[in-house]
Amino acid sequence: ATFLSGAAPPPAAAGAPPDGRDFQEALAGAPGEAPERRAIELDLATLCWTSGSTGESKGVMLTHQNLRNSTAAIGAYLEHTADDVILCVLPLSHTYGLFQLLVTHAFGGTVVLEKGFSMPWPIVQKMAEERATGFAGVPTIFASMLSLKNFAKADLSALRYMTNAAYGLPAPQLLRLRELLPNVAFFAMYGQTECTRVCYLPPSLALERPASVGIAMPNEELWIEREDGTRAEPDEVGELVVRGPNVMRGYWKNPDATARALRPGPFPGEVVLHTGDLFKMDEDRYLYFVARRDDIIKTRGEKVSPLEVESVICKVPGVVEAAVVGVPDPVLGVAVKAAVVRAADAAVTADDIRKKVRSELDEVAVPKFVEFMDALPKTASGKVKKSELI
Repeated sequence: ATFLSGAAPPPAAAGAPPDGRDFQEALAGAPGEAPERRAIELDLATLCWTSGSTGESKGVMLTHQNLRNSTAAIGAYLEHTADDVILCVLPLSHTYGLFQLLVTHAFGGTVVLEKGFSMPWPIVQKMAEERATGFAGVPTIFASMLSLKNFAKADLSALRYMTNAAYGLPAPQLLRLRELLPNVAFFAMYGQTECTRVCYLPPSLALERPASVGIAMPNEELWIEREDGTRAEPDEVGELVVRGPNVMRGYWKNPDATARALRPGPFPGEVVLHTGDLFKMDEDRYLYFVARRDDIIKTRGEKVSPLEVESVICKVPGVVEAAVVGVPDPVLGVAVKAAVVRAADAAVTADDIRKKVRSELDEVAVPKFVEFMDALPKTASGKVKKSELI
């Protein structure tokens, strides 16, 4: 069963497409013959647009096979059942939100659809009221929740699991969530619209491997590749490559971008997805996100990982969230800049930020610029729009 909480009714339909039915009539249960089913699982099922957080948004072509495979894999590792109640605050126009709906449809249960996530406390209250068993978020959402002084007082006893995707959750936030919700299984995940989901970290390993985004999801092969196309050794940084039925067909009407992302695989006639994201994989095949290739900051002749710096900044008491970018600098060419959101009553200074980074990382990673903001600019899917911080 699926129902909307506080959502406006859909707009009036502009006429039924050929071989289709009017949307309002379908909602009203009006009689009519179902159109003949002609699709096979290799046919295009949906266009999902990338968030555009690192460049122009592209239409990702996903087939019925893509959706069915990812739905089965995600539902399996989340151990989803017909008793689950999922509170969804994510837009259904992006795959992370869409699969809250698809997984529940396939495995049974209830989805409570919220318009979005603007204020954290009403959402926490809704989770308690609906006796939600599952909740999907991104780091900005979890940072807002953790900033609530009364978060620990909410009755979330029905909550079975929480998931994080879109980008890596800083280790301090993960540890704090585990402290406040010790009986909730927390799944750290990584994915792209181009393949929906890539990996997940079993909750039992959240404290043992807090920096990892886990292992490959079922029915998928992953590896790390060097710039010369050879496979990287354990703990060596390179580009993540994905092979499996979750990989998109390509970008809608964008053959050049498709050719860059989908390249010949190890077997004749197949293509694999080159994600553009830098990872490393340990000897046990656990993955660690380093950065998007375009996000790596090259300063003073060295490379700086924004996520590494952000994770350290988030350890500073009073910091709600942080984003790190490279900005033009007349002396260095490119300098490290940190945009930081403080808690309402926090007295964090730029020197506090620099001191903490200097204590844990090399001097090259210490931000030259620190800007305090009321909120970080974000896309509809909750990703930080780093282009607006430069």
